[in-house]
Amino acid sequence: MFAIFVPLALLYLVFWLWYGGNGRPMSSQEIEESLHKLRSTDPSRDNSEEIEDVRQLLMSDDGKEFVMQNLVRYRPKALYPEGYHFSDDPREADKRYGKSIMGDLLRYGNLLIFIARKSGDFVKPEGADAWHYVAMVRYRSRRDFVRFATRANQADKFMHKWAAIEKTHVFPVKPLISLFAVRTLVGLALFTLGLILTAVF
Repeated sequence: MFAIFVPLALLYLVFWLWYGGNGRPMSSQEIEESLHKLRSTDPSRDNSEEIEDVRQLLMSDDGKEFVMQNLVRYRPKALYPEGYHFSDDPREADKRYGKSIMGDLLRYGNLLIFIARKSGDFVKPEGADAWHYVAMVRYRSRRDFVRFATRANQADKFMHKWAAIEKTHVFPVKPLISLFAVRTLVGLALFTLGLILTAVF
């Protein structure tokens, strides 16, 4: 049992450190340096508005994990910059974006936790936007969010996102009640694996 559970415990410790979610807030200097790096990934256009949005997000940093809520509406046809030859299906463009960023998300302890397609209307106020789907992404911290954004922007991966999306509303949320307990699930999975291995050997 010792030979089985000690390695599993160490594996869980590695996971715990990677998943994080309770770090130190960003300093003002760190925020400015991060914004400079993000801005330099796309020097060919004026991205001052997007940079200001990121600044407001980083200024509220408490060093802890958060979830980014994404409401998305597709374009009628994907709109790529001139010179790129991809299909004009916006859903295919969005899939290309999702596949391209998965490694960058995981690199910084971030995780896609929920995605759902709209299946109808219920209470809809006048003038409400028509969204096609909702997605929720868990970020280890605002620091890790901007690290992910900078890395993805350097590889021009957001090109697929903006080719697919006509309109989006993105905002951070703090879960008050959540049954999506990743740390607990991973711990239970490793404990169950340990019991199985003990029974087998």
